[in-house]
Amino acid sequence: MIRLALVLSLLGGALAAQGDTATAAREAAQRLTEARVLLEAAEGASDQIGALTQTVAAFEDGLSALREGLRRAAIRQQTVQADLAARTEEIAALLSVLQGIGLTPEPLLLLHPTGPLGTARSGMLLAEMTPALQQRAEELRLQLAELASIAALQQDAVALLQEGLDGTSAARAALAQAVQDRTDLPRRFVEDPVATQTLLAGADTLAAFADGLGQIVDRDLGGTAPDARALKGSLPLPAAATLLRGAGQADAAGVVRPGIVLATAPGALVTAPAAATVRFQGPLLEYGQVIILEPAPDLLVVLAGLGQVLVQTGEVVAPGAALGLMGGTSPQAQAILTETVAGTGAARTETLYLEVRDGQGSVDPADWFALQ
Repeated sequence: MIRLALVLSLLGGALAAQGDTATAAREAAQRLTEARVLLEAAEGASDQIGALTQTVAAFEDGLSALREGLRRAAIRQQTVQADLAARTEEIAALLSVLQGIGLTPEPLLLLHPTGPLGTARSGMLLAEMTPALQQRAEELRLQLAELASIAALQQDAVALLQEGLDGTSAARAALAQAVQDRTDLPRRFVEDPVATQTLLAGADTLAAFADGLGQIVDRDLGGTAPDARALKGSLPLPAAATLLRGAGQADAAGVVRPGIVLATAPGALVTAPAAATVRFQGPLLEYGQVIILEPAPDLLVVLAGLGQVLVQTGEVVAPGAALGLMGGTSPQAQAILTETVAGTGAARTETLYLEVRDGQGSVDPADWFALQ
């Protein structure tokens, strides 16, 4: 982690002219350092699942900041290289002049073929030109030094990225195991597996399945139902994501759905946007692994497309609790570095579908979630 901080400091120093790049570099170092500390402390934490959830989120934040820093570094590298390439003739002439001055004996620099007047004029001209030549030479030196710093950063970044990726994988695996071993999460009802299978077999749409969720309750355990209606419009997204498609927008196949599609990184942590009852979890129709939350009476939040589910039907989860992980395979460090150098920014390759049903119908998730 110390090595990580040093390299990210190099990133910030080399690109200080780019506004907040240095700040982003320091934040990435801090987040990954904190994530490592959290991972080591989580083994003995009384709330191990909560600690591991924070750890996974911290690693994801740190890696995201590091990727952003490397992306900016790659852009800066391309900018400097393009500038140098465009000024090839100017730089060649500058180097030729500087080399000529350096090889000419000093006494000859003070003489001119036309005599004393020519010598005086050439001296005045040289005195005016020298500061400009020195300034151009210094600019060239700084640009070349910057390119060298960026190249050194990118060379070291492979090991550092891999360290962060390994830490993230370890934290996700530990979280999944801790959730599997958990026995103390409160429950509001016990699921009837036969009724659930019957509903799954008979429902041909998500709406039909959601409307029949009351049938799968075998035993109501009572307790106060969560109520997040006061949070309408401000719920956080369940994962670090980019809005890919809004409600009612057709996908590539022309299919229109009432929910939104979010782009996430492979293996991204999916958390509860608010306290909620888990009304269903498992594969559903063509949606893949699905979790249906009830954050308020008659309000359902559908999350579809997960790779791994970490909750059980009937459980009551707290805000920010781990619900599951997205699918996909995280790229290796070298692939990430190549991606940032190429400027593709293809870090978020998984899609999470989010639908909100209020009463018996779907509503725009933008009414409930802070999509910005």
